[in-house]
Amino acid sequence: MSVNLTATTKSSVANANAVTEATRAVVQEFLAARLAGDTARLVALFADKVDWQLAENPAAPWIRPRSTAVECAALFTELMEHTVPEDARASVDTFLVDGTDAVLMGHLSGTVRATGKSFEGPFALRLTVENGRITRHHLYENSLSIAEACTA
Repeated sequence: MSVNLTATTKSSVANANAVTEATRAVVQEFLAARLAGDTARLVALFADKVDWQLAENPAAPWIRPRSTAVECAALFTELMEHTVPEDARASVDTFLVDGTDAVLMGHLSGTVRATGKSFEGPFALRLTVENGRITRHHLYENSLSIAEACTA
């Protein structure tokens, strides 16, 4: 089987590939800034308004609704205040990018500072990048394990 791409199709494919690679670059920068604890860089990476989804967890003070770049970036500072940084672990075993969307899946674990209890479980993170900034951050994680670790 052979495929004959027209100039328009080739241009469309090249444009789609460019968008995908731009998304991948922003997500990689997000991960690097997150790992470094660079809140200022995280603020710059998040859009002014973000479609934020993370199941609210009253037991975990860092897990709450957010919608602005400053609020979204603050999650990472608040997480370090409430957990033991030396015990924090996250591994990404899947990193998919298609156009403006990226999905990361993996495993995370940590210890809640106030109780000394640990939590762990799989996660999936869906990010959308538009104009070089993250406009969607939907995180799915083991909220039961986190809630149990927060309870004395």
